[in-house]
Amino acid sequence: MYAPERHQQILDSARTRGRVEVAGLARELSVTPETVRRDLTALERRGVLRRVHGGAIAVERLGIEPHVADREGSAAGEKERIARAALDELPDGGSIIVDAGTTTVRFAELLPTDRELTVVTHSLPVANVLVARPNVTLHLLGGVVRGRTLAAVGEWTRTQIAEVFADVAFMGTNGLSAERGLTTPDLAEARVKKALMAASRRTVILTDHSKFGREDFARVAPLSEVDTVITDAGVDADLADDVERSGPRVVIV
Repeated sequence: MYAPERHQQILDSARTRGRVEVAGLARELSVTPETVRRDLTALERRGVLRRVHGGAIAVERLGIEPHVADREGSAAGEKERIARAALDELPDGGSIIVDAGTTTVRFAELLPTDRELTVVTHSLPVANVLVARPNVTLHLLGGVVRGRTLAAVGEWTRTQIAEVFADVAFMGTNGLSAERGLTTPDLAEARVKKALMAASRRTVILTDHSKFGREDFARVAPLSEVDTVITDAGVDADLADDVERSGPRVVIV
C-alpha cells in the first residue's frame, strides 16, 4: 500500500471512530509503528488530524473545520449514493438552491440536462460545475469568500438571498442531532445556511453518516425546519430514529 492510500485509510478511520491509535493502525495496515507515526505527522501538517498521545483525533471531533480540498476524497462512495438519491427530490422544472459542500458539488454534477432549472448558490465549486450548462440559469451569490469552504458569506450574501424564493434547497451540514438540529463550525456560514433554508419551500439535507450525532459551534436550524435528510447505510439506526422523530423524513441509501 502506497503512502497516499494509507493516509486516506487512516483519515477515514479517524473520521468514523473519532480517534485512532498507533498500535492499532500498525496492525491494520501491516506497517511499523514508526511508519504510522510519520503518516500521522503528515496528516497533521495537512490540518485534518490532531496528534495526541498514542494516536490522533480527527479535527472534526475537535470543532476544527477542514479545508474543502481535504474533504473531497472522504466517504466518496457514500456521497455519490446520497447525491444520486437527492435527484428524486428535484422539481420537474423551477428553481433550486444548492448549498456549499462536497456532497452538494457531486449533486450539482449529476443534475439532469433534460429540464430547465434555475439554480441559486453561494458556492464557487458548485457554480463552476454549472456555469456552462445551457439548461441552467445560474445565480451566483456574492460576498466574502471563505477559504475553507469556498462559499460566499456575510451581510451582502444574505441580502441577495432575501430577494429569492426557490422550490427546494439542497443543503449540506457539518453536524446533525435531534437536540441541536443542524450545526456548523462558522457563525457567518451558519447565518447564510439559515437564510438559504428560509428562501425555499422545502429543505433537503445531504449528509453522510459521520455527521449524525455531531454538534458544532454555530447553530443553523432545528430539525423541525427540515423536510428530508438523505444519508448512507453507515448511519447508526438509533441516531436516525431520533432525527426522524424530530420532524424530517430520513432516507437511507
